[in-house]
Parts: sequence; C-alpha cells; structure tokens
Amino acid sequence: MSDSLEIRAAQEEDAEFIFAMVVELAEYEKAPEMVHGTAEMLREALFGAHPYAEAIIAEWDGERVGSAVFHYTFSTWECRPGIWLEDLYVRPAHRRHGIGEQMLRHLAKIAVDRGCNRYGWVALDWNTPALEFYEKLGASTLDEWKLHRLADEALTSFAAGARTQ
Repeated sequence: MSDSLEIRAAQEEDAEFIFAMVVELAEYEKAPEMVHGTAEMLREALFGAHPYAEAIIAEWDGERVGSAVFHYTFSTWECRPGIWLEDLYVRPAHRRHGIGEQMLRHLAKIAVDRGCNRYGWVALDWNTPALEFYEKLGASTLDEWKLHRLADEALTSFAAGARTQ
C-alpha cells in the first residue's frame, strides 16, 4: 500500500464530487436513469441541519479518487447499531491499488469504534469481481434474506392506505 493514499471524512465542499461518484456508480451498474437526486440534495442529506448519512473520501496523491456513503442501522436482536454501506466507488483508473479495500477497512474501524456489531452492504448478482472480492474479505452472503422496497408511487400509495391486491 502506498503512502499516497489518504482516507478522510467528507466535508461539505466534497458534496459535488460525491454526487459525481454516485452518478459514475449508477452508470457502472447500468442504471444511470435511476439517479433522481442532485448534488444539492446530497449536500443537504450529508451536511444539512439533520444529516441522514455520512461519507468518506479516498485521495490518491492528493486527488479525490473515491467515496463511500454510509449510515446507521439497528439490530433489535442485538440491541446494537450497525453500519450500512450505501455506495462505495473508486474511479476505474485508480483501481487495483487496494483503495477499495482500505476504504472498507476504514469503515469497519468506524463501526467497531462506534460500538456497532454489523457492517452490511449489497452487490448486484452480476458483479462477479465485487462478489469475489467481498468473499475474500470474509464477508458472508445472506442468501436466505430477500431485500424488499416500497418506493416512489408505491410508497406514497401505501402510506395513503391503498393496497395493490
């Protein structure tokens, strides 16, 4: 690992960069049309009066090359918090230097330091390089759990009392 890598907490002036990383990740995941937010919305979510998430920045030789956005979860069974990694992205030109692994390790240390007992994330089933990488790190795959989501119109309709069936 090079001494030229620095991982630090994101600052408000990083919001546009983090949003650019979100867009690049969406393009990589073949879903750029799914990004409906803006850099300003992300700035408010990360650094506004009521932050909903946090972020870290990876700098290689002083250049911002990656970011990760994360937030707390809570386990009722353990009665302890966890950390959920929403996005981690390193620009392609800077991959294969261990940056992603160091970012994951940095977040693991944050989780441990904050008394968390879990650290989770999801990966697309076709992203074999990521899946193999996570397995090498010792992360387990929770195949028995299915992720569910109410979003957009379905969320609004359900909140208003509607049922689809």
